Amino acid sequence: MKKPAASLSSTALRLLATREHSRLELRRKLAARAGADDDVEAVLDRMAETGLQSDERFAESFVRSRASRFGAARIRRELDDRGVDRETAAGAMGEALQEDELMRARSVWQKKFGVLPQDHREWARQARFLQTRGFAVDIIRKLLKETLDESAQG
Repeated sequence: MKKPAASLSSTALRLLATREHSRLELRRKLAARAGADDDVEAVLDRMAETGLQSDERFAESFVRSRASRFGAARIRRELDDRGVDRETAAGAMGEALQEDELMRARSVWQKKFGVLPQDHREWARQARFLQTRGFAVDIIRKLLKETLDESAQG
């Protein structure tokens, strides 16, 4: 059953009131409730024109919410999955991810493990965890090498 445009607008407003949404996310949610793509696109255009929906604002909010737990690769992939173009994603990530990637990886590692790997199997387990969090392989190697070097010195 088709929903009228006014009802789609109120649904969109309700969704945006709970959190920021990318245009693609909002389109998917409204399309599930509507029959005509033209109505959904008209509502999305109106939301963007009035500033109620903004991919830039969504990307900034999304990056801030994920920055302390995930690496740049995963955040970039998730923004791409949500329909945010690369330029907008890069702008949001550049501002919000000013903290060094190695420092963020160290913080995530410390919260999860805090104990140095004692063998290759444990090293691989910790590396896989960090990799699934979106940290680059060179960052992971550097972090785990630093922690091993620190323990050898201490």
